[in-house]
Amino acid sequence: MIKVNVISEEESWSKKLKKKEIFFNNLCKNFPKRFRFTKKRVYLTLLLSNNINIKKLNQRFRNKNKHTDILSFPFHQKFKKTKEIYLGDIIISFNYMNKPKHLSLYDFKKKVAKIFIHGFLHLLDFDHIKKKDYLKMIKEEKKIFKSVQTIIN
Repeated sequence: MIKVNVISEEESWSKKLKKKEIFFNNLCKNFPKRFRFTKKRVYLTLLLSNNINIKKLNQRFRNKNKHTDILSFPFHQKFKKTKEIYLGDIIISFNYMNKPKHLSLYDFKKKVAKIFIHGFLHLLDFDHIKKKDYLKMIKEEKKIFKSVQTIIN
């Protein structure tokens, strides 16, 4: 079972997602079985941020002086045969998710779900630097998104 600990440092998130923690935990509950970790307790932290703060983090940890939609920081510790695993941290910028500004609530949730899935896969060491890895990651993103679509409404 995956538990998402949600922290919000940007007020605008609350205007779009009233029950943020429930939203993200429900996404994870509906992931395909392969990604649900049914026999383990899996945790991750999600920081709902903005362009200003994500730019600072991107500069500090990736040496890139620009804002971005998402950052993922996997907790690189070997998966032991323990029942508890901390996957890492995901940071999402509200400013990127809320473009264009006239985005419907459904489209906003859909966009957020897709980027969250993308970040989640990065925590599992998926990447998209090489084309073959990109194609593999996109394939998994689509499978996971398909499994969570019904709860986005």
